Parts: sequence; C-alpha cells; structure tokens
Amino acid sequence: MDETLETPGPDEPGADDEVLELERELCRLPEVSAARVVTDDIGRPTEVHILANGAKHAKQVVRDVQSVALASFGIELDRRIVSVVQLNGDGHHDVEPTAPIELNRAVLANVTSEVSGLRSLVRVTLARGDEEAVGFSEGSIASTARHRLIAVATIDALRQLQKAAECLDIDSAQIERVGIHDVAIVTVVFVMPPAEQMVSGSAIVREHQENEAIVRAVLDATNRRLTNI
Repeated sequence: MDETLETPGPDEPGADDEVLELERELCRLPEVSAARVVTDDIGRPTEVHILANGAKHAKQVVRDVQSVALASFGIELDRRIVSVVQLNGDGHHDVEPTAPIELNRAVLANVTSEVSGLRSLVRVTLARGDEEAVGFSEGSIASTARHRLIAVATIDALRQLQKAAECLDIDSAQIERVGIHDVAIVTVVFVMPPAEQMVSGSAIVREHQENEAIVRAVLDATNRRLTNI
C-alpha cells in the first residue's frame, strides 16, 4: 500500500502567491530583467524562464537563481529547468542551453514509501548531473521512525553517487515547529577515525511535504562538506 501525502494544488490559497514571490525575488538579482516560473498541478516548478543582461555569464545567472530559490523559499531547482535569455547591447539575444552546466551537488528527484503490515520501505531518488541513484531503507511504521528512515535512505543514495559519503551516518531526523513554520532538522555524523564530526542541516517544510524536507535537510548538512572531502 502506497503512502500518499496530501499536497495543495496551485489553485489553492498560497500556491500562486509563493510563485509570484519567487518571481519577485528573482527579479531582485541585478542582472535579471524578468522572471517567469511555470509549475505543475501540485505547485512544483517545472520551468523557470529568465531574461537577463550580459553582466554575468548565463551559467552564473542560473546558479544565482538556484541560490535565491533555495535560500529564500527552500526550493531546489534543477538547473535543467532554468533557461536564460541574455540581451546584448545591439538588441539581439543569446540563449544559454542549461544542460551542459556542471552541478556537483546531489538534489532530490523523488521520495516514496510503501507500507506492508508493520513495516515500511522508503525509496529516495537523488540526481547529480546526469546520474541518478535510488537509496532504500526499511523499518517500523512507527511515526517516530518515519523521518529517520527517509534520512537513512537519502544517505544510501548519496553513497552511490559519491564515495566520500561512505563516512556518513544519521544521528537524528525530526520535524520541529519554529515560529510559524515546520522545519526538518537532521544531524549527521561524519566518521573519520579516530575522529567523528557532528553536523546539522535544516529545510522548511513546504506544503505539508515533510518527506521531501527531511531529504533536503540531509543534503543541506552534507552537500557542501562532501565536496571538500
């Protein structure tokens, strides 16, 4: 039996407002003249169209767009859905294809869970560039175990994408109320004998998507540090 999460559609209050806010924030970037975000039927961005000047290389514009979306809204944009059109001084424009852009960090592609009796099987799919990996974890259906299972499956997928992730282990994973928001908070142990280092990551829960937030919190804790190992 599949466990499904109820997610408000784009026509429900708040979904359109968030898209408009994201577009406004993107337009605050000095080199961006206009931004248009297209979403699917559950409000997830599927296309991001940017009109920019030539002050920065288009690849850097894409990175800036990703950073704004993640830092301000907790949204991880795949660079492949971001298209940049740059206007030259003569009024002509150049279109920057996004596929060749290097992206060394893993991003969330999908997360699902299946319940059979008292056991739960979690699958987390991560993408890095053109690579994808599916991580698994299995355990009790107890509510106290669900978030940890998702975090463990995320680490399992990371290990397939990056050998350095072999040193990772999950210490805790939970959802906490912070102000008016629910926030996923994960602590991860980097095991580098004889030393161990504890790090944490967090992600705001968007539209009741707790599972996705747990994955993003794990990536928040690990992505930057893994690139330095």
